[in-house]
Amino acid sequence: MTDLMIEVTTGAASMAELRPRIDAALQKEFPGGMLQRKWDGDVLQLSGPGAKGSIVLEPGRLVGRAALGPPASLMRGVIEQKIGSALRVAAEPLAAPAAAPISE
Repeated sequence: MTDLMIEVTTGAASMAELRPRIDAALQKEFPGGMLQRKWDGDVLQLSGPGAKGSIVLEPGRLVGRAALGPPASLMRGVIEQKIGSALRVAAEPLAAPAAAPISE
């Protein structure tokens, strides 16, 4: 078994704020159902061929942890890159609403 941990800084106050962004980013990185996702409260449980993990929001950061067995352990670099990319996209600051034009 190989352990994997990915940490990404975020200013998000709650997992509810990040949930749709995490789901969309993981779906983009892992299309076709290779990565199963299940929300358990504020914890996202992940599983796939030879892998089990979770994503949680800790103060100031998103943390992904996984245990990788065969065949996932053979693809550690790819998995690390894809999960890391998804977490970075999800953690990006939300765009502030555009200011209304000032009328004179």
